[in-house]
Amino acid sequence: MKDIDFSVAERHKMVVIGTGPAGLTAALYTSRANLDPVVFQGSEPGGQLSTTTDVENFPGYPDGVMGPDMMQHFEAQAKRFGADLRWGTVTSVDFSERPFRMVIDEETAVLADAVIISTGASAQYLGLENEKRLLGHGVSACATCDGAFFREQDVAVVGGGDTALEEALFLTRFARKVYVIHRRDELRASMIMQERAIAEEKIEFLWNRTVEDVLGEKEVTGVVLRDTQSGEVSELPLQGLFLGIGHRPNTDIFKHILTLDSNNYIVTEPDSTYTSVAGVFACGDAQDHVYRQAVTAAGTGCMAAIDAERWLSEQEAAERVTMLNSLTSN
Repeated sequence: MKDIDFSVAERHKMVVIGTGPAGLTAALYTSRANLDPVVFQGSEPGGQLSTTTDVENFPGYPDGVMGPDMMQHFEAQAKRFGADLRWGTVTSVDFSERPFRMVIDEETAVLADAVIISTGASAQYLGLENEKRLLGHGVSACATCDGAFFREQDVAVVGGGDTALEEALFLTRFARKVYVIHRRDELRASMIMQERAIAEEKIEFLWNRTVEDVLGEKEVTGVVLRDTQSGEVSELPLQGLFLGIGHRPNTDIFKHILTLDSNNYIVTEPDSTYTSVAGVFACGDAQDHVYRQAVTAAGTGCMAAIDAERWLSEQEAAERVTMLNSLTSN
């Protein structure tokens, strides 16, 4: 934070870092609590749902909804109650004292009495051009979200860990055939997950294979595979490609500032959204590595808002007591 002048910084009672279902729900609840939240939307406003097509499992949308449309609804509702949504990415933070210090886009100083972190997580992808182009059109990183769209179709999961096998087993509920594509000849998954996947008749393992390309103009029609031992290239027809190579929480700026777990997810106190710093709260996929659903993210956004509101009220009450004691002692 060198050369940043905080003496002229805006000070806000509540700052929400990130949007998505968690951040926008937190913005909605803190707005209704008259905390006047300022929300910095980051590099991907709306989070992962902004690149998702059909969403059929979020309550209140019986006919389904497009991911970007749903995020617009979240945003409109938060704005209705006064949330101040701003463009910009929080690039550094200092939570060592209150008010908390933040820098936006490496140049603008902001102060906050309380902070809610909802920076989400990013799915790990292979980095292929067509993979990105067909995201939401057969390419997915969430079987729970999109598996039902592939009833009686052939799909593949890339990966060899627990995440990949969990995705593959879930997809067997819908798909006709599930290929597990792994670059090695043995799995990294826990033994119980391996046993379950190997015993499942719908699952076929393609060992020592990497995905070189994704085929299809408007939707996935197959993948190009390369044998890691022989170098042989082949095509595999299918309608869905799921990435099971993990997620990465967007928490780099909080390293050495907040307590993170071994996978860099923010650690929160049990049954709460309190982080290791009083007055800083975390919600959504930045702290949830288990469920990673829009509805659970929204739920933790609500929790963070309520936790933050109560914490701020306690601080204000304590400050009033201190002030009264000071006046009476004089």
